[in-house]
Formats: sequence, C-alpha cells, structure tokens
Amino acid sequence: MADQDDAQARLDQLTDIIAEETAADVCSIYLVRPSGALELSSTHGLNPEAVHNVRLSRDEGLVGLVSRRARPIAVEDAPRHPDFSYKPETGEEPFKSFVGVPILRGGRLVGVLTHQTKAIRPMTEEEIETLQTVAMLLAEIVASGDLIRAEAFSGLELRPSAPERFQGVALSPGLSRGVAVMYEPHVMSARMVAEDVEVETARLDSAISRLRAGVDQLLESGRVPMGTPSRDVLEAYRMFAHDRGWLDRLREAILSGLTAEAAVERVRNEHRARLMTARDPHFRERLHDLEDLANRLLRHLASESGRPTIERTLPEKAILIARSIGPAELLELDRARLAGVALEEGSRTSHAAIVAKALGIPMVGRVEGALDRVEDGDPIILDGEFGLLHVRPSQEVSEAYDERLKTLAKRYRTYARQREEPAVTKDGQRVELHLNAGLLVELTSLADTGAEGIGLFRTEFQFMVADTLPRLSAQEELYRAAYEAAGDKPVVFRTLDLGGDKVTPFTPATREPNPALGWRALRMGLDRPGLTRYQLRALVRAAAGRDLRVLFPMVTDVSELAAVRAILNQELAHAARHGHEQPRSVQAGIMLETPAIAFSPDACLRIADFVAVGANDLMQYFFAADRQNPRVADRYDFISPSSLRLLQSVRQACARHDKPVSVCGEIAGRPLEACVLTALGYRRLSMAASALGPVKRAIRGMDCERLGAWLASVLDEAETGEETPLRQRLIEAGDSAGLPVEAVDKLGRP
Repeated sequence: MADQDDAQARLDQLTDIIAEETAADVCSIYLVRPSGALELSSTHGLNPEAVHNVRLSRDEGLVGLVSRRARPIAVEDAPRHPDFSYKPETGEEPFKSFVGVPILRGGRLVGVLTHQTKAIRPMTEEEIETLQTVAMLLAEIVASGDLIRAEAFSGLELRPSAPERFQGVALSPGLSRGVAVMYEPHVMSARMVAEDVEVETARLDSAISRLRAGVDQLLESGRVPMGTPSRDVLEAYRMFAHDRGWLDRLREAILSGLTAEAAVERVRNEHRARLMTARDPHFRERLHDLEDLANRLLRHLASESGRPTIERTLPEKAILIARSIGPAELLELDRARLAGVALEEGSRTSHAAIVAKALGIPMVGRVEGALDRVEDGDPIILDGEFGLLHVRPSQEVSEAYDERLKTLAKRYRTYARQREEPAVTKDGQRVELHLNAGLLVELTSLADTGAEGIGLFRTEFQFMVADTLPRLSAQEELYRAAYEAAGDKPVVFRTLDLGGDKVTPFTPATREPNPALGWRALRMGLDRPGLTRYQLRALVRAAAGRDLRVLFPMVTDVSELAAVRAILNQELAHAARHGHEQPRSVQAGIMLETPAIAFSPDACLRIADFVAVGANDLMQYFFAADRQNPRVADRYDFISPSSLRLLQSVRQACARHDKPVSVCGEIAGRPLEACVLTALGYRRLSMAASALGPVKRAIRGMDCERLGAWLASVLDEAETGEETPLRQRLIEAGDSAGLPVEAVDKLGRP
C-alpha cells in the first residue's frame, strides 16, 4: 500500500494481492454509499471501466444478499442462484463459483468482498474464514487514511456520518463540546513468539523499571499534592508495579515462549477473565487499574528510545472515547486540552470518576457501542448532567446546546456578581449557604462561589481510593489541609460513611440483600471501634487550636450517639496525655437520616450539639424507595405533604432544644426545593459547588413569609385528600405563593 501515491492505485494493488493469495479469478471490493447502495470500487478480473460506475442496491444480486444478511454467502454455480443479477458492463459471465463476505466495522456494513472462479467448485470453511479475516483488515483500511480523502471515494459511506445519540450515566458533571479522540491504550505487536527468551526477559525488566520510574516521577513532580485521593491512587499504582505475583506471572509467560508484549497481553486476559466474574464490585473496579498498568507497560515496551511517554498530545477541546480509563492515565493527560471523557464502562464510584470530579472534567459512562460508532475527529457534545453523548450532532441539536451554553454563561456571570452578596430573601430572612466537599480540589470553590463554610466534608473518599487503610499521618494531613483551605470559615467533618455502595479493599466484603439497610456508616464504625478511634485521633490532631465539628452518620438510637461520643472523649483525653494541642472547641453532631430519629429526635437532641439532615437517605427510607435503583428512585417527590410535615417537625424539634440544624444532600441544591426548605424555617443549607449560584439567586428572589403561609394552608388542606401533586400546585401558584421564577426556570435537556 505504501508503494502507491494514489488511493485508488493502493486499493487496486490490494485487490490484486488478495486475488493472487486466494487463487481467485475475480476479486472485487464493493463499498457502501450513503443511500445504502453498493458501489464497485476495485476489481481484479472484471472490466476496469465498471469501477465506480456499477452500483447494486441492497436488494440486488448476491452482493446485496451478503449485505442484507451481514454474513458470508458461498455459491458453487452463481448464475443458477435465484438472487444472481447479471451486469453486462462488468464482463462476469464466464465466472461460476462465488463467495461474498461482509466488510464490517463495529457491526456496521462498510462493504462486501467477493471471490469468484471460472470453475464450479465448493469453498472450504478455512477459505471462507481467511476471506473474513481479510475483510476485517479491509474494514480498518477503507475506513481510515487516504481513501476517505480521495476524490474517487468521496461519495462513499466509509465512516459514520449520521448524527448519533448515546444515553449513558453521568459520572462527573459538566457540559462540553469538542472533537473525538479515540483512546487506544493497547500497543499491539505483530511478533508474538520469542526468538530469545533471555532477551525478552531483559526487555520486560527494563520496561518495568521505566514504568516504576514514571510513577515515581509523577509522584515527586508536585502535580499531585499530598493528602489527596489522586495521590493515594498513584501510591496504589506504585504498589501494583512492585507486586511480585504480577511480575512472576509475566516472567512465566515469557519462559513459555512468548514475547514480552504477548506475555503482558496474556496475563492481562487472565486477570480480566477472573475479575469480570467477581461479584464484589470492588474487584471489578480494580480490573481497570490493572489494565491501565498493563497498557502503560506495553507503551514502555514499544518505546524504542527507552523513555516513558507520560504526556500525550491532544487536540484542543479533546473528548476521549474509551472502553475504560485508569485514574493514573487521566492524571497524565493534558488537562488544558481535555474537555471530557466518555466510557463504554465505568461507575460513579470508580477511581477514574472520583478523579474526574476532582479535576472538574465532565465524564459520561456506559455509552455502549460508542467505540464502534465514533471516529477520530468527529464533533462531539458531552452532557455530564444528563449522561448524554451526541456524536456528529445535527444542526438542531447543536443549536440547542449552543443556546444552553450561552444561557449557562449568562447565568454564571450573574452568579459571579452575586458571589459576595448574602442569601437574603425579599422579606429579609437570612440563609447560610455552605459547600459539600470530599476532595481538597473542591475546596477551591469556596472563594469562587462565596460559600460560607464547608457544611459537609465527606471523609470516606480518601479511604475508597486507597488499597490499604490510610495512615494516621495521611489522614491528619488531609484534614489539616481542609482547615487551611477553608481559612477562617467553619468545616464540618463527617466520619466514615462506608458500606452499601461504598466499598474499600480493607473492610470485609459482605453480600447483603439490601445494602442501604445493612452494615454501614456508624454501625460499621461501632463494630470496628479501632477504625473509628483512628479517624477521630487524626481529626483531633488536625484541629489543634481550631474548632472541631464532627458529624456522625446513620444514627438510629441515642445509645449509638452516646457510644461514639465516648470514643471521641477518649481520643481528646489521649491527645492531652501525649502533649498534643487540643482543639479550641469541640462539637459533635448527628446526621439525621433515619426515620427512627426523625420521628423521635428529643433523646439525641439532648446530647447532640448540632444536626444535619441527610435528606438523600432520609427520603429513601421514608418512602421505602432505593435511591440507587432507577426503577423506583423517581417514584416519590420530596415536595409532598407527608415529607414536608416530617421535615417541619424536625426543624421544630431542633428549635425546641436550641440546636442548629442544616440540610445536606441533593434537595438542598435544587432551587425550588431550597426555597421550600427556607419557607419551612431552615436557615442553613449545604450543597455541591455548582448549586450555590442557582440556589442563592432563587432565595434572593423569594418571599419567605408568603411562601410559608401558602405551604401551611396547603398542608392543612391536604388532609382532605387533594389529588393534584403539591409540586404542580406550587409551580402553578408561582409569584402569588411568593415563589420566584428562578426557582423553576431550569435549562432543559436537548
């Protein structure tokens, strides 16, 4: 192919080679046009003048039959077949036997390869399989390179051109436009059998050394700060790279006669076969880490210079399309050029998703089939809010997203202008807006959003990305860094909320019928008091001279709160005995997220210093609807009489005991729901950074007294059995109920 400058000459030479190697009197390549017709694009043995002049419909001839069935067709005497279609201009009347195989790329028909002889003869299965292999390679050749740009092939459907839409799962929020970059981590080698085992072993050892050096270099470069989950991920990689079991398997594969590259592929496949059948989702997530490591090792083996290729050259606004990606790979990409990531696999709790959120990179997962239908350079719209991937978007979709981006930009400018202004309703009610965070990089949003503090710092992320229990020094360093990032603003640390869908490699993996109701959070912490003491010790040390606010999740009984407060007191005494500076003040709060406490809060409120309503879990338990289950997660509405009465009673109980109360979770970050919470009397809300601007804008436009009165009257009426949903009635009431238009003005899903 490289000997010819002309694309047509290259394809013709390739056709001649296929004919010669397969002993064919005729070999032809038909390629698909946008209309679905098949155009004779190259031939050996037929009339050359028929090339690009003969076209067959999908219902015409044996070639059409192959394209319709998308599988090989073999006929000993073609002219006698009922589907045979004779084209005089081709000059194919002398030829009898016919074999046609589809040229498929990712399940899409690119064309048909035909093989004909003058003699009537059957084709063996081996011959047909050979032609299928050739067709597979042809698919890659015709769908890329010079053929696409050649004038003679300009009207052919050599690569997808129609708009396509993939519905996936939102893994990291954000909206971006860019160009597709196919992420091909594999570096395949044509040489599979080792000529010299000692040479291959030496190549492997050298590549492993460079791999380790590359990870060390990234760790020591300062790009990944101490105490961050990204740092813990790379530390885990360093452990993987020194794992004796993995290295022994690689060397055993080379001793069996494979090259270093083939050995890496074999061991990778063995791990994949085992881990894909594992029931524990943690092991399936580790598969991505192992594959990432194998990909990096393959690239080191392929590097002739012996220097690791850590940085990749990306085009501007690159959107990666991949089956999966490891967190270390993501960290090494040029963040200035990376606009988003779309994965055929992936989960919300994967290492890569955690890192993507920390870096502010939109990510969508489970876009099945994207690798087959997307080509390098395709225009892409990635919607990390709704989990959508638009490939080669139509003009209508592009215009809709252009408007959405413009509106977003306009709103962001409004949010920025209001950043330093307090969240005060039109009738003078002051509301504190705080930030939810779990990674240090998220704390940079404090200054950008004007948040008044960290209302919820989730400490479990550091544990979820580590393969061993984080050391006391690492935990202390993370919590101290959170204090420093917050400055003089308050920080509330929630203790470990592990279990359920949050697993770690160092906590026992248990299969439970309903993990959301199982062994998790404080239940696990009290059953493993050493783990709880370890974390509280780090928090006490980090809070030296500062205010320590600790929040305990999943409290179901006052005895649990008393037990964990006793552990906290033990750690305060331990710090004093060992000469550590004490916190300036200590407050212990409860995450109110179980109906047991919501309906009878007084006992806990007597010993708790503050309350944070964990609305996500509280509502799922209240409505008996698993929020992780898409079949039932949207079966209930927070804005309903029963849930509003519950939250109102909780707020009133906290007022009776003079205990501060806030609401955390998704409902606090939705403008309409935030207005309703404010009208119920809540004056402290904590939410994601992206929600602070919209919520503040809505609160500043609401009339709190009028909305509160409207809700009170409607809740009284609800006893009579009003069938119209409360949300609908509230939206219809609008301004007359004191509700601002900003509370319901949402950007729709294009």
